[in-house]
Amino acid sequence: MTSAPPLYLDNNATAPLRAAAIAAMQDAMGPPANPSSVHGFGRAARLRVEDARQAVAGLAGCSASEVVFTSGGTEANNLVLSQYAHIITTPIEHDSVRAVHPHISFVNVLADGRVDCDDLKRQLDAVPVAARRQTLLSIMAANNETGVLQPLDDIAEIAARAEITLHSDMVQAFGKTAMDFAGSGIGYASLSAHKIGGPSGVGALLVRPGFGLSSLLKGGGQEQGRRSGTENLIGIAGFGAAAKAASDDPDHYARMAGWRDAFETQITCNLPAAQIFGQSVRRLGNTSCIAAGPKAAETMVMAFDIAGVAVSAGAACSSGKVQRSHVLDAMGVGDAAAHAIRVSGGWATKQADFETLADVFLRLYKQNA
Repeated sequence: MTSAPPLYLDNNATAPLRAAAIAAMQDAMGPPANPSSVHGFGRAARLRVEDARQAVAGLAGCSASEVVFTSGGTEANNLVLSQYAHIITTPIEHDSVRAVHPHISFVNVLADGRVDCDDLKRQLDAVPVAARRQTLLSIMAANNETGVLQPLDDIAEIAARAEITLHSDMVQAFGKTAMDFAGSGIGYASLSAHKIGGPSGVGALLVRPGFGLSSLLKGGGQEQGRRSGTENLIGIAGFGAAAKAASDDPDHYARMAGWRDAFETQITCNLPAAQIFGQSVRRLGNTSCIAAGPKAAETMVMAFDIAGVAVSAGAACSSGKVQRSHVLDAMGVGDAAAHAIRVSGGWATKQADFETLADVFLRLYKQNA
């Protein structure tokens, strides 16, 4: 009797490579290719880059000219934040936003994980008029730990009234929710390939026409002078293929929300003390952040791993070290933060995976009660 294959439910960390992305990358590995070269090899490479740019733009709801390829979401965030003298953000952001700028202010979040829009208005109104052109508001679209979606339309209106530019880290939301960058009030948006089944080491920054962007790196002036350095052709090809594949099944994560909700109902019915963070507001359809106690989160993550299921702690991880979650702390959940488990499905996740997860989850938590 063979054991079941491991079940991967940590897609908010990274998603498995799509077959289409692998094929595109292998194809790009063939001939020598520098997209800046003017000969036939270079022109063929440039065509690959521009095809990928168009695919990413199609999934993001913008024009191809607004897509600037980077090494990932972290670089995209750093690139846009470096353009401004003062950053206003939230304490639930990724570290590549909340911990990279010397002049940063934080807006409160509510207990449900959403931005406190009253506090946001107060903080933006307090910015001197003369300083507003050099002030950036950076609010993530979807939280990586809880899946909570921010009311970006409302936030964009508040920012517009204050005449302050809005940037959104959309790394988690991209490819999982409908995105219309062109129709939004967002000036910049950060994306990453490996969250949607593309390779790691490549991402993009979306830049609305008329919004400035100066390269952090000095060199050949690639990406229309906005990001110097020879393009990562292989990674970009994989990113484009992943974006095309994601566009082919736009309802996958909406269906997954039903599977996730059924899983959560089964957990709360059998473990009445379980807490699900952000459950009362709009979330990504793939994410569930649960504290069921009494064991520490890292202990339970190891137990899941032994049982053949990959999940993660609600806490952010750096170099393999589990730290207390700054997201759950900002939401004021208290000691429950130490017990939080994050489950996150992806493009390859099926309904049966959540059903299997529920069985394993209940068995492990009843053993460790």
